[in-house]
Parts: sequence; structure tokens; C-alpha cells
Amino acid sequence: MNKFNKVVKRIFDLVCSTLGLIVLSPVFIFISIRIKSGSDGPIFFKQIRVGEKSKEFEILKFRTMVVDAEKLGRQITVGNDSRITKIGAFLRKYKLDELPQLINVFKGDMSLVGPRPEVPRYVKLYDEKQRKVLEVKPGITDLASIRYRDENELLGEAENPDEFYINTIMPDKLALNLEYISRNNIFLDIYIILQTIIKCL
Repeated sequence: MNKFNKVVKRIFDLVCSTLGLIVLSPVFIFISIRIKSGSDGPIFFKQIRVGEKSKEFEILKFRTMVVDAEKLGRQITVGNDSRITKIGAFLRKYKLDELPQLINVFKGDMSLVGPRPEVPRYVKLYDEKQRKVLEVKPGITDLASIRYRDENELLGEAENPDEFYINTIMPDKLALNLEYISRNNIFLDIYIILQTIIKCL
């Protein structure tokens, strides 16, 4: 990405994340109340992900699982995972659990559109070509998020979810991310945002 496009993308991210946080503040408050009233634990789920230049950062999501869910099972969520709370299932269905990442975008850790950031465990499996996705900021949504809208269901049908994710889904996601990077521009970003919204409705 050239310097001009990078500046335009950052301005776009900053304006949209600021407006989004202001406009959606009532939604944030409502969801926060529902999470606290539905189960014990924090409102936000925080997890270390790998971002631009391989820099690790803490991604934010609304908590959709019981406390310490990662200690009770996989890092990926499979089908009707028993760790998911009642309100969490609703938030996941409409991708509302991702909204706090607007804070990550505002801070500059993420972009609205870009390769979805992975946990360090999976990034260690990238080959040299796949590691090119780490040359740009990760995003809230991307082409892979649209294609794999029902990823949890696919993993739930797999005999070995971890193996299926590593050998089938992850390589395809990375291929889509590399395609995005080669075509990266603000108009493509707007298209992906609109497609993501449509898929979530």
C-alpha cells in the first residue's frame, strides 16, 4: 500500500470509528447490561492477537462465553459450544460481539477492513508467503469474514475441528487476505463493509 492510500485509510478508519462509537454508545450500554445480568464476569473479552509487523496487541470483544472459557476448551469456537452464554449466542449470530473492536480501530491497532488477526499459536504456522498478511493492519472484517460467515457451523461438522481449521479454512482465509492486499483501496474497503453489514442482517 502506498503512503497516500495508507493516510486515506487511516483518516477513514478514525472518522468512522469515532462516529461509530458515538452513535452506537446506547447499544454498547444495553449489551453491557445484558452481559452483566446474564452471567458473572467482565463485559469485555480480551485476547492477544498478532497485528501489523507481527506486533501483538489486545483485541476487544463483548464477552460471549463463560469466564475462563479458553481454559475449558479450544481457542476456536465449534458449533453449539457449551461455553457460549445465552446473550453470547445472540451477539455472535449478528456479529455484535465484534463492535468493541471500534476501540481497537480508534487506537490504531486495527483497521475497519483488513486481514482478521490470529492468535500467536496459528501465526506460527504461516509460511513465508502467508506472513505477508502481517504487513498491513488487521481488520474487523475482510473477504474471509464474508465467505466464512458460518465458520462455527463448519467446524462443528468436522471430525477434527482444529485440524480442519489449520489445513483447510486458515489457508483459504490467508489466500483471500493476500488477494485483498494486492487490490487494497478505499472503494474495496467500502464494498467489504457493506457486504459484511448485509450478511449480518
